[in-house]
Amino acid sequence: MKIKLIDFGYTKAPERKHYNDTGADIYLLKDITLFPNQTVVIPTGFGIELPDGFNASIQERTSVARQGIMVHHCAIDAGYRGEISMIVTNVGTAIQMLKAGDRLAYLQITPCVYADFVKELGEERGDGAFGSTNIGG
Repeated sequence: MKIKLIDFGYTKAPERKHYNDTGADIYLLKDITLFPNQTVVIPTGFGIELPDGFNASIQERTSVARQGIMVHHCAIDAGYRGEISMIVTNVGTAIQMLKAGDRLAYLQITPCVYADFVKELGEERGDGAFGSTNIGG
């Protein structure tokens, strides 16, 4: 699948290191200092054009999580065309120095289902459990 990048000043496009990686590395645009318990919004320098039926999300790399840095898992809708930013929190006790060009997070693209939320489905279903349908007993 090809995803069109929208240029908001990125220096390196997201990339998968191996053909079967589920996520593409996101590179930092500039140096960042994260103090313990500090949350910052970090722009990525890019946006994406997703086709309907897909969404994207960002999650931290394992090596980043091990350092006590949490990248908040937020959804990116197919219709969003703005710059993608990461919400990042240092949940550790040490100051973290992040450098421009570091791989901080993964961008993942996944299919999604568009649900219609209704009050009735037209089928009666009880709230019992363990044999409440009277099948086999």
